[in-house]
Amino acid sequence: MRQIIRNASGETLDLKAYEADMRHLIDTYIEADAPRQISPFDNLSLVQLIVKSGIANAIATRLGGVRNETAIAETIENNVRRKIIHEQLTDPAYYNKMSTLLDEIIAARKARAIEYEEYLKRIAELARRVEAGSEADAPSELRDKPAVRALYNNLKDGGGARVSEPRAVLDLALKVDAAVRKARFDAWRGVQAREQMIKRALFGVLHDEAEVERIFLIVKAQREY
Repeated sequence: MRQIIRNASGETLDLKAYEADMRHLIDTYIEADAPRQISPFDNLSLVQLIVKSGIANAIATRLGGVRNETAIAETIENNVRRKIIHEQLTDPAYYNKMSTLLDEIIAARKARAIEYEEYLKRIAELARRVEAGSEADAPSELRDKPAVRALYNNLKDGGGARVSEPRAVLDLALKVDAAVRKARFDAWRGVQAREQMIKRALFGVLHDEAEVERIFLIVKAQREY
């Protein structure tokens, strides 16, 4: 009844009666070639493109129509910021650090404390680190293990762990990873009983309720688990 009244009063327009005529107009007067790929980087985000092809090529490819240096810089910064925010929950310690570095680069640019070429070099390096999700000097055991890497970063920098030596932190991260993998069920997120089993497993390694709650949020954000 509501829809009938809306149509009758002209609040909305029922296009069904015009579909045949619209289709005839489109078929008769509109012609489009099949889409073609302009660049092998079409499906990449700006941050990924900077990492893959270099910042100069990324600017030329995606921002070629923008001539203003400030507008280019702000576009790059917004894309890097979006990536940081998107990944924040997976590794708070690491991406908080990246966010601080981005703020420093932006402040230096706005204060004209660095030349534009130096700015591009710094923002490109930051984009690489944000996209990689880890530092170049991270332990080799973490290279292909994003979940363990996130645990390592947050146990090291979170302030809750009782160990500080890198090797000891890595060992602790590996123990947490093993405990989670052993305790988890399929589709455990959002199921209180299953989440409690993971927290119990974390407590067996961390022995600290506050630390369990902090690390559990990081575990919950990991795609591997």
